[in-house]
Formats: sequence, C-alpha cells, structure tokens
Amino acid sequence: MLIDRVVIEVRSGNGGNGALSFLQEKNMPKGGPDGGNGGKGGSVFLVAKKNVNTLLSYRHSKALIAEDGEKGDKKLRYGHNGADCIAEVPVGTVVTLEDGTFLADLKNEGDRFEVAKGGRGGRGNAAFKSSRNRIPRIAENGAPGEKKRVVLELKMLADAGLIGFPSVGKSTLLNIVSKANVPTADYPFTTLIPNLGVVTLPDRNQFILADMPGLIKGAHEGKGLGIQFLRHIERCRVLIHVVSMDGERDPYTDYLTINEELKDYGAGLEERPQIVVASKMDCEGAEERKAEFDKKTGIVSYGISALTDDGVEILMKKAYELVTKTPEFKLWKGEEETGGMKVYDAHVEAAKAPFILSHPKDFLWIISGEKVMNHFAMINLTTDEGVAKLISYLNRIGVDEELRKRGAKNGDNVMIGDFQFEYND
Repeated sequence: MLIDRVVIEVRSGNGGNGALSFLQEKNMPKGGPDGGNGGKGGSVFLVAKKNVNTLLSYRHSKALIAEDGEKGDKKLRYGHNGADCIAEVPVGTVVTLEDGTFLADLKNEGDRFEVAKGGRGGRGNAAFKSSRNRIPRIAENGAPGEKKRVVLELKMLADAGLIGFPSVGKSTLLNIVSKANVPTADYPFTTLIPNLGVVTLPDRNQFILADMPGLIKGAHEGKGLGIQFLRHIERCRVLIHVVSMDGERDPYTDYLTINEELKDYGAGLEERPQIVVASKMDCEGAEERKAEFDKKTGIVSYGISALTDDGVEILMKKAYELVTKTPEFKLWKGEEETGGMKVYDAHVEAAKAPFILSHPKDFLWIISGEKVMNHFAMINLTTDEGVAKLISYLNRIGVDEELRKRGAKNGDNVMIGDFQFEYND
C-alpha cells in the first residue's frame, strides 16, 4: 500500500534542570556551590533513505518523541543528554507545517533535517559563581523542547510523467519502455498508485518515467484518484500527455480538460513542457482523428501503437532530449538559496515582539508571547534570587513601562504562566 501523505506530531526533549547545591563535606563545610548543569534534550531528525519507499510506518505511529535531558546533580555532576529520535523517510519527502509553511525537501539519499530541536540544559548554581556572587542561590530550569504537527508528503523523483484520462494506454506504454510490469486491463482506474520505471535507450542513456493514475474532470477538487497523486507530478521536468485515438472519446476535449486540471491544481504544473502523444494508432480511423486533433491544437502529436510498438522509440528519444535540456523545477520559491531547508533570519526573529500584554478583566494583567515564555520556563522560581531574576528580566524587556503606559494600578495582579505577583509603580 502506498501511503504518500501523513500528519504526525513531533516532540523534542526538554532540557534537564540545573542543580542548586552546596558542597558540605566533613572537611569542607563551606565548599561553595557545586550544582551541575542539566543535559540537553534530544532532537527529532528526519533522514531520507532509498530503502524506504512509503510513509506507511507513520500512518498509525502519530508521534515522534525524543528523550528529555537528565537533571544536574550535586558535586558538579552534569545530566546526560537525551537521546535523539531519528526517523527514516523515503527519498523525495517534503516536510511542511499544517498551515503549509515549508520546512525541508529531503530529495537526496542521506538528507537529514532537524524537525524539532531539543531544549538546552539549565545551568546549575556553580555556573553562576563570580567574584561578586560567591554563593549563588539560583539555578536554571532546562529549556522546553519543541512540539509541533508536521505534514510529510512523498513526491516521487521522476524525470518525466505520463498523464491523461483513464484507459488511454499510459501503463501499457510504461511496461513497453521499462519492463515495469504494471497491471493493465480494459476498464478505467486499473492503476491505483503511481508507478516508476527506468527507460533505457539504445545508446544506454536512461531517465525515470512515472505513470500517474488517470485524471478526470474535477481531479483537483478530489474527484477520481487524481488529487491523491497530482503531487507526484510536481518533480517531473517533462509531462507526456497521452490522448487516445480509439474513437471512444473526443481527444481534443480530453486534452483541454487535463490541461485545465493541471492549471487548477495550483503548483505550476501547466508550466511543464509537454509532449503530446496520440495513442492506439492501430485502431480504425485513428489517422483521421489524429489529423483533426493536431489541427485543433496546433501541435504535431507523436503517434504510437502499443500493439505494434510503432513510434515508441522515437517518443522516448524525444522525451530524453527534452528532459536533459529542461532545468529542474523548484517546489517552492527560494529553493536555490536554501539548499532544500527553511532558513531562519536572525534579524526577522529579533524583530518579533518580546512579549504580549493583555488585560482580560479589572485588576488582572497577563504576560504572554513565545519569547518571554521560553525565557520564563528556564527560570527557577523556588528561590528569592530566581524571582528577582524574573522581575529584572521583565523590566529589561519593557513590561513595567508598558504596564505604566496602559494604566496599571498599584496592587493589580500580573500573571506570567503559573506565576503571579503584584504590580507596584
């Protein structure tokens, strides 16, 4: 069974908490701070492997979870790092968020992408010792790991793709040129999954040809099988558009319908160079129908017959020639610069608001926002020094000033996470 799209949850490990400890041994009653740092949380990686050809293993396994880092301990013992979670996916897997935000395209064997980064370990109090603070009573919590839902989509790696209505001879053509042994029959939708074959020309040149399940009108809206497999055409440099000349359907109408479906799909498929193929030329009246079809389209189609193999070799040579001179189409804007991975701009990240201040009811103010909450999660509030560190940080990023501007009164409650304190101007 070909499973080519799954939605999974990924969770990287939390960093281990730093230890708050002081050395107190028989001969060293005042040995000073000796709390060790916590270990780093494990990350979640996706790795492209050629020996994996489907996303079936993720159909029922909905979460990839890395280990948490261990907490630090006394006597400067550092916590162990959490183990990474490494998941293998097929070559050609595209990783996005549920809102469509691109993350990575794993199109080469061994491509590796960190989809969720482990939280860093918190520092123990020994790390805070300085000439001005010889007895630090503060330690950090580990940074929380990342949690997100991502979409994995397999988009097959083919140089050329066979498209057209059901039963026009696409699978038969693939079998002839590549010995793919795809099942064929005289009824529609005998091809239920995309099939790949390697075409070898007489001069030993090769290219990969994909047979797509037959498209019908409305495929881009989910009708028939097309919407499930149009994504596999996105990597094809060349489309081989097969139109039947057996007289059972109007070839010109079919040709226009398929091209309209490619356009409506919205991935720029209509921009791919096409080779138009008139199949089943051994049928009675096929020559006349081909001539009329060519006249209406203004294109000289390549006539072939699977029964006699006429025109097949010429067609494959033309396809190879077009593949070699057509550059690879990018699946998203900016792929040339990013090398297949999403690039984070430090300037853009820095420009994000450090906090969000809301006032849901009288006497209550709530501080939220990704940046401030990530920092808050690492502050150990079990000591007075930890609380002082939080207040100092909030003042530094402008929370106190914003509260004053928005009319906060002495005695109002201010909440951040599960911690609450009184505002005093």
